[in-house]
Amino acid sequence: MEAVAKLRNYPTSPRKMRLLADEIRGMHVEKALALLEHHPQHSSTPLHKLLWSAVKNWEQKNEGQSAADAGLVVKTVFVDGGRTLKRMRPAPQGRGYRVRKRSNHVTIIVDSKVVSEN
Repeated sequence: MEAVAKLRNYPTSPRKMRLLADEIRGMHVEKALALLEHHPQHSSTPLHKLLWSAVKNWEQKNEGQSAADAGLVVKTVFVDGGRTLKRMRPAPQGRGYRVRKRSNHVTIIVDSKVVSEN
């Protein structure tokens, strides 16, 4: 049984967040949490909290089971673009340059690892 956690309108560009999302996709949850906890990139903190939330959601769905015993895996991570705030910055000769402050939506799905019988 899988569990989902979502982060909406986080003020970082989706491109920067996808760099971390690609690193943890398919990893075991314990390893992914350790990686995010010590990663120097700014986006690792909200992603760590979101993954922790997904683990807790899974534990709520599966009463009596712990995430460590189940061997949870990060099944799916995807980052979508959120709203863009448009601002103006002064430029030479009385012009104005547009600054786009991007945000993103992140969705994480965790699931217990399925053992194949081959």
